[in-house]
Amino acid sequence: MLAIYFSYSKSDNSWKKIFWAGLGLRLLLMLAVPNLSEDYVRFLWDGELVRLGEDPYKLKPSEWIEEKEDVTALQVQLFEEMNSPDYFSVYPPLNQLIFWVSAKAMNGFVWNGYYTLRFILILFEVLTFFSLLKLMRRFEVPIRHLVLYWLNPFVILEITGNLHFEGIVLFFLLYSLIAYSKNKKFVSGISWGMAIGMKLLPLILFPAWFFFRKIKSSPFFWIGTLLALIVAFVPLVWDDAWVNFFESLKLYQGKFEFNASLYYLLREVGYWIEGYNTIGYLTKLLGIVFVIGVCYMSWKTKPQSLFKLTDLWIGIYLLYLLIQPIVHPWYLIPGLGLSVITGRVTFLLWSFSAIFSYQAYGNPANFEQPIFLILEYGFVIIGLLWDYRPQSFNFLKKSVST
Repeated sequence: MLAIYFSYSKSDNSWKKIFWAGLGLRLLLMLAVPNLSEDYVRFLWDGELVRLGEDPYKLKPSEWIEEKEDVTALQVQLFEEMNSPDYFSVYPPLNQLIFWVSAKAMNGFVWNGYYTLRFILILFEVLTFFSLLKLMRRFEVPIRHLVLYWLNPFVILEITGNLHFEGIVLFFLLYSLIAYSKNKKFVSGISWGMAIGMKLLPLILFPAWFFFRKIKSSPFFWIGTLLALIVAFVPLVWDDAWVNFFESLKLYQGKFEFNASLYYLLREVGYWIEGYNTIGYLTKLLGIVFVIGVCYMSWKTKPQSLFKLTDLWIGIYLLYLLIQPIVHPWYLIPGLGLSVITGRVTFLLWSFSAIFSYQAYGNPANFEQPIFLILEYGFVIIGLLWDYRPQSFNFLKKSVST
């Protein structure tokens, strides 16, 4: 990937070779079985319930299997391979729509389901490519920067290989910027609302939009966002599905730990002071810190342009991931895609070092070796210093010049 990047001159505006190379790599994975994540099994399970006219938020899979008498062999297979049989679904209704399409295609065979998921994700990846291309031209970013996303092995593995939906979130975020740049504020709001409807997490960008100077006189943006959110989340109102949905979200945030950084350090302090895992109130405390931090960043920055707004988004995603108790590698994808536009390197370095987190998938207990965490976040620290404290590398620049 880097060899291709550096082989392009800054004046080379050819994007076709990059596009076809990246698309070819994705199509090579078309028939591959996802092997670093079993999330796709839950996707297909939820889709199967929707296909049957069932509410995917009403029962836990383990409860559903116990209560139903006419369970099919396919449903048993999905249940046995699932990594979350005792939790309600945490995937919003827009996700469920895609799951339903994939379940319709299964026809008794799981592989038909994940082939369909993969095909849909590749289609959105193509849309993401051209969205990045359009924004790079608008912000006068060298076209070769497309390589850093489109040919990034990490991106290809996590979206096309392991079937995660952060790539779709990235597309809606990018299109929100494109629509706003064309003065289509209503469409921009809808696109941001759709991003929230896919994963909820883009809601953290609200303070950035709120303090964006040009948005204050744009009621149509907020109307579009509200309309998209209503359409996206209205299914949760039926049968009080939102209760189980948010119960699982709360449990997810207050129980699971994986590949964290600052949270792990604070957890050790909690062990030292209290003698037990303080995740219960530590996550609440970090949540408050995050909200205050994001509001302060947005107020302090008050972005005057879409480029500055995009850069602020990257900072917000970074802050969120650095204090989270659970950081799966694919969470990096929206921040990485946005960074390609602005030239920030932290997410790019993180996409290389995230491979160290995969070692935990190779053992039954998902035990994390501290040395791999140190290596991974060592690259992240270098990226943070390079992006936000460039003077820290003056010595390096001088030594290179001499």
